[in-house]
Amino acid sequence: MAAEQMADPGDEPGRAAEPAPIPPPRPLDAVDRDILRILRTDGRASIRSVAERVHVSRANAYARINRLVEDGVIRGFGARVDHERAGQGASAYITLKIVQNSWRTVREQLQALPGATHIALVSGDFDVLLLVHTPDNRALRELVLTRIQSIPEVLSTRTLLVFEETDLGPLPDRPAELA
Repeated sequence: MAAEQMADPGDEPGRAAEPAPIPPPRPLDAVDRDILRILRTDGRASIRSVAERVHVSRANAYARINRLVEDGVIRGFGARVDHERAGQGASAYITLKIVQNSWRTVREQLQALPGATHIALVSGDFDVLLLVHTPDNRALRELVLTRIQSIPEVLSTRTLLVFEETDLGPLPDRPAELA
């Protein structure tokens, strides 16, 4: 029987499908690191432009980028958004203390929140750090008091209002090791 036709143990009633194993990371050489630096700065750079800038053929650049995607080094391509200009003028970091061993459950619920852009499990005085962007302070208050604090595993929250943000994304003039 072909491998793709074999039954997955996760297909059995009552058993969850196991996630595909993550391949071990392959070492990145200088060309891979240069490609990553270019794509972090300009995710829309063409294969031709990337190839010229790192001095490899287009086929080589294409293969390397595909390998970086397949290996999970590149998780996706996106745009850096000015949240205020996009109608989300209120931003806040919210710290959460949660019930022990409830991270996966809480993470799923936080991911579903409107305006949630970054979630991290951290060590220290709190357990979770959440970055949110909302249209205004009223929406922020509603998000915190109604949505987040109603999650049963959330023990407490603290909201840190962001007054100003500076995106430290890679810039062409910033050294590669800082990008």
